Amino acid sequence: MNSMYQQLMQLPLFQGVSSDQITALVEKMPFHFLKFRNGDNIFVAGEPCTHIRFIVSGRVRLETPCAHLRVSLFQTLATPHVLAAENLFGRDTTYPCNAVADGPCGILQLRKSDYIKMLGTDKVFLFNILNYLSSGSQRYSSSIAAIKDGSLVERLAMLVDALVFNGAADVTLRFKQKDLCTLLGTQRTTLVSTLDRLVNDEILEYDSNQISILDLKRLSEFLQ
Repeated sequence: MNSMYQQLMQLPLFQGVSSDQITALVEKMPFHFLKFRNGDNIFVAGEPCTHIRFIVSGRVRLETPCAHLRVSLFQTLATPHVLAAENLFGRDTTYPCNAVADGPCGILQLRKSDYIKMLGTDKVFLFNILNYLSSGSQRYSSSIAAIKDGSLVERLAMLVDALVFNGAADVTLRFKQKDLCTLLGTQRTTLVSTLDRLVNDEILEYDSNQISILDLKRLSEFLQ
Protein backbone atom coordinates (compact mmCIF):
# COMPACT_ATOMS: atom_id res chain seq x y z
CA MET A 1 0.00 0.00 0.00
CA ASN A 2 2.85 2.42 0.79
CA SER A 3 4.07 1.95 -2.78
CA MET A 4 0.62 2.86 -4.09
CA TYR A 5 0.59 6.06 -2.02
CA GLN A 6 4.01 6.99 -3.39
CA GLN A 7 2.70 6.49 -6.93
CA LEU A 8 -0.29 8.76 -6.25
CA MET A 9 1.96 11.49 -4.84
CA GLN A 10 3.81 11.60 -8.18
CA LEU A 11 0.59 12.34 -10.10
CA PRO A 12 -0.13 15.99 -11.01
CA LEU A 13 -3.54 15.72 -9.33
CA PHE A 14 -1.94 14.87 -5.95
CA GLN A 15 1.16 17.06 -6.00
CA GLY A 16 1.55 19.18 -2.87
CA VAL A 17 -0.53 16.78 -0.78
CA SER A 18 1.13 15.04 2.15
CA SER A 19 1.34 11.27 2.43
CA ASP A 20 -0.76 11.44 5.59
CA GLN A 21 -3.53 13.27 3.70
CA ILE A 22 -3.48 10.73 0.88
CA THR A 23 -3.56 7.84 3.35
CA ALA A 24 -6.55 9.37 5.14
CA LEU A 25 -8.36 10.00 1.84
CA VAL A 26 -7.85 6.48 0.52
CA GLU A 27 -9.14 5.11 3.83
CA LYS A 28 -12.15 7.46 3.91
CA MET A 29 -13.10 7.70 0.22
CA PRO A 30 -14.45 4.64 -1.65
CA PHE A 31 -11.36 4.06 -3.79
CA HIS A 32 -11.36 0.70 -5.56
CA PHE A 33 -8.21 -1.17 -6.57
CA LEU A 34 -8.78 -3.26 -9.70
CA LYS A 35 -6.43 -5.80 -11.23
CA PHE A 36 -6.35 -6.46 -14.98
CA ARG A 37 -4.66 -9.21 -16.95
CA ASN A 38 -2.84 -8.66 -20.23
CA GLY A 39 -5.33 -7.73 -22.95
CA ASP A 40 -8.23 -6.97 -20.60
CA ASN A 41 -10.38 -3.98 -21.54
CA ILE A 42 -10.31 -1.18 -18.96
CA PHE A 43 -12.73 1.02 -20.90
CA VAL A 44 -13.79 1.57 -24.51
CA ALA A 45 -14.19 4.69 -26.65
CA GLY A 46 -17.67 6.20 -26.30
CA GLU A 47 -18.26 4.74 -22.82
CA PRO A 48 -19.43 7.32 -20.23
CA CYS A 49 -16.54 8.63 -18.11
CA THR A 50 -18.02 8.04 -14.66
CA HIS A 51 -14.80 7.38 -12.71
CA ILE A 52 -11.36 8.91 -12.38
CA ARG A 53 -8.78 6.17 -12.86
CA PHE A 54 -5.09 6.03 -11.93
CA ILE A 55 -2.47 3.53 -13.11
CA VAL A 56 -0.74 2.37 -9.92
CA SER A 57 1.04 -0.67 -11.36
CA GLY A 58 1.94 -1.88 -14.84
CA ARG A 59 1.09 -0.28 -18.18
CA VAL A 60 -1.96 0.57 -20.27
CA ARG A 61 -2.17 0.70 -24.07
CA LEU A 62 -4.50 3.37 -25.48
CA GLU A 63 -6.04 3.50 -28.95
CA THR A 64 -7.59 6.81 -30.05
CA PRO A 65 -9.57 6.39 -33.28
CA CYS A 66 -10.23 9.30 -35.64
CA ALA A 67 -13.96 9.58 -36.29
CA HIS A 68 -15.18 8.17 -39.62
CA LEU A 69 -11.62 7.44 -40.80
CA ARG A 70 -9.49 4.31 -40.55
CA VAL A 71 -6.77 6.13 -38.62
CA SER A 72 -5.90 5.38 -34.98
CA LEU A 73 -3.16 6.61 -32.68
CA PHE A 74 -1.72 4.13 -30.17
CA GLN A 75 0.33 5.01 -27.10
CA THR A 76 1.39 3.32 -23.87
CA LEU A 77 1.10 4.89 -20.42
CA ALA A 78 2.90 3.50 -17.38
CA THR A 79 2.75 3.99 -13.62
CA PRO A 80 1.99 6.62 -12.37
CA HIS A 81 -0.58 8.19 -14.67
CA VAL A 82 -4.18 9.36 -14.66
CA LEU A 83 -6.44 8.08 -17.45
CA ALA A 84 -8.62 10.51 -19.43
CA ALA A 85 -9.22 12.98 -16.59
CA GLU A 86 -10.00 15.55 -19.31
CA ASN A 87 -13.27 13.77 -20.00
CA LEU A 88 -14.67 13.81 -16.47
CA PHE A 89 -16.06 17.28 -17.14
CA GLY A 90 -17.09 19.40 -20.12
CA ARG A 91 -19.25 18.94 -23.18
CA ASP A 92 -18.14 15.39 -23.98
CA THR A 93 -17.94 13.15 -20.91
CA THR A 94 -17.28 9.92 -22.79
CA TYR A 95 -13.92 8.21 -23.20
CA PRO A 96 -12.15 9.25 -26.43
CA CYS A 97 -10.07 6.08 -26.60
CA ASN A 98 -9.92 2.37 -25.88
CA ALA A 99 -7.76 1.33 -22.91
CA VAL A 100 -6.34 -2.19 -22.67
CA ALA A 101 -4.00 -3.68 -20.07
CA ASP A 102 -0.49 -4.05 -21.51
CA GLY A 103 0.54 -6.92 -19.28
CA PRO A 104 -0.75 -7.22 -15.70
CA CYS A 105 -1.71 -3.83 -14.30
CA GLY A 106 -3.47 -2.24 -11.35
CA ILE A 107 -5.97 0.62 -11.53
CA LEU A 108 -7.13 2.70 -8.59
CA GLN A 109 -10.49 4.29 -9.35
CA LEU A 110 -12.91 6.70 -7.68
CA ARG A 111 -16.40 7.64 -8.79
CA LYS A 112 -16.77 11.10 -10.32
CA SER A 113 -19.20 12.19 -7.59
CA ASP A 114 -16.75 11.12 -4.87
CA TYR A 115 -13.86 12.82 -6.67
CA ILE A 116 -15.87 16.07 -6.66
CA LYS A 117 -16.30 15.66 -2.89
CA MET A 118 -12.54 15.13 -2.59
CA LEU A 119 -11.89 18.40 -4.44
CA GLY A 120 -13.78 20.18 -1.66
CA THR A 121 -11.59 18.75 1.10
CA ASP A 122 -8.49 20.75 0.17
CA LYS A 123 -7.93 23.61 -2.28
CA VAL A 124 -4.71 21.91 -3.42
CA PHE A 125 -6.78 19.20 -5.13
CA LEU A 126 -8.91 21.83 -6.85
CA PHE A 127 -5.91 23.83 -8.06
CA ASN A 128 -4.24 20.65 -9.32
CA ILE A 129 -7.18 19.56 -11.48
CA LEU A 130 -7.65 23.12 -12.80
CA ASN A 131 -3.96 23.31 -13.73
CA TYR A 132 -4.13 19.86 -15.32
CA LEU A 133 -7.17 20.68 -17.44
CA SER A 134 -6.00 24.17 -18.45
CA SER A 135 -2.52 22.91 -19.37
CA GLY A 136 -4.04 20.34 -21.72
CA SER A 137 -6.32 22.94 -23.29
CA GLN A 138 -3.48 25.44 -23.76
CA ARG A 139 -1.25 22.74 -25.23
CA TYR A 140 -3.88 21.86 -27.81
CA SER A 141 -4.53 25.53 -28.65
CA SER A 142 -0.82 26.25 -29.04
CA SER A 143 -0.46 23.27 -31.37
CA ILE A 144 -3.13 24.67 -33.67
CA ALA A 145 -1.73 28.21 -33.48
CA ALA A 146 1.74 26.92 -34.33
CA ILE A 147 0.70 25.92 -37.86
CA LYS A 148 2.37 28.67 -39.84
CA ASP A 149 2.50 27.70 -43.51
CA GLY A 150 0.38 24.56 -43.30
CA SER A 151 3.21 22.22 -44.26
CA LEU A 152 2.47 18.51 -44.09
CA VAL A 153 5.08 17.82 -41.41
CA GLU A 154 3.47 20.49 -39.21
CA ARG A 155 0.02 18.97 -39.70
CA LEU A 156 1.37 15.54 -38.81
CA ALA A 157 3.13 16.96 -35.75
CA MET A 158 -0.07 18.73 -34.67
CA LEU A 159 -2.10 15.52 -35.00
CA VAL A 160 0.34 13.56 -32.85
CA ASP A 161 0.84 16.38 -30.33
CA ALA A 162 -2.92 16.83 -29.84
CA LEU A 163 -3.53 13.16 -29.07
CA VAL A 164 -0.43 12.05 -27.16
CA PHE A 165 -0.36 12.31 -23.37
CA ASN A 166 2.71 13.54 -21.49
CA GLY A 167 4.98 10.63 -20.65
CA ALA A 168 3.55 8.33 -23.33
CA ALA A 169 5.75 5.71 -25.00
CA ASP A 170 5.50 3.43 -28.06
CA VAL A 171 3.51 6.01 -30.05
CA THR A 172 2.26 4.69 -33.39
CA LEU A 173 -0.25 5.70 -36.04
CA ARG A 174 -2.07 2.87 -37.81
CA PHE A 175 -4.02 3.78 -40.91
CA LYS A 176 -5.34 3.15 -44.35
CA GLN A 177 -3.18 5.38 -46.52
CA LYS A 178 -6.17 6.93 -48.30
CA ASP A 179 -7.75 7.92 -44.99
CA LEU A 180 -4.52 9.36 -43.57
CA CYS A 181 -4.12 11.48 -46.71
CA THR A 182 -7.69 12.69 -46.27
CA LEU A 183 -7.09 13.54 -42.62
CA LEU A 184 -3.88 15.45 -43.37
CA GLY A 185 -5.21 17.02 -46.57
CA THR A 186 -2.44 15.77 -48.84
CA GLN A 187 -1.62 13.49 -51.75
CA ARG A 188 0.03 10.07 -51.41
CA THR A 189 3.27 11.16 -53.11
CA THR A 190 3.64 14.16 -50.78
CA LEU A 191 2.94 11.98 -47.76
CA VAL A 192 5.57 9.43 -48.77
CA SER A 193 8.24 12.04 -49.51
CA THR A 194 7.59 13.78 -46.18
CA LEU A 195 7.76 10.51 -44.26
CA ASP A 196 10.99 9.59 -46.06
CA ARG A 197 12.53 12.87 -44.94
CA LEU A 198 11.51 12.21 -41.33
CA VAL A 199 12.93 8.69 -41.55
CA ASN A 200 16.27 10.14 -42.73
CA ASP A 201 16.16 12.50 -39.71
CA GLU A 202 15.52 9.45 -37.45
CA ILE A 203 12.26 10.96 -36.17
CA LEU A 204 10.06 8.06 -37.26
CA GLU A 205 9.81 4.76 -39.09
CA TYR A 206 6.94 3.68 -41.31
CA ASP A 207 5.51 1.05 -43.59
CA SER A 208 2.35 0.91 -45.73
CA ASN A 209 -0.07 1.13 -42.79
CA GLN A 210 1.85 2.22 -39.69
CA ILE A 211 4.04 5.09 -38.51
CA SER A 212 6.18 4.58 -35.39
CA ILE A 213 7.31 7.80 -33.73
CA LEU A 214 10.92 7.45 -32.56
CA ASP A 215 11.49 10.99 -31.28
CA LEU A 216 8.38 12.83 -30.05
CA LYS A 217 10.38 15.83 -28.90
CA ARG A 218 11.94 16.49 -32.29
CA LEU A 219 8.63 16.01 -34.06
CA SER A 220 6.94 18.54 -31.75
CA GLU A 221 9.69 21.06 -32.54
CA PHE A 222 8.07 21.58 -35.96
CA LEU A 223 5.26 23.34 -34.08
CA GLN A 224 7.52 25.94 -32.48
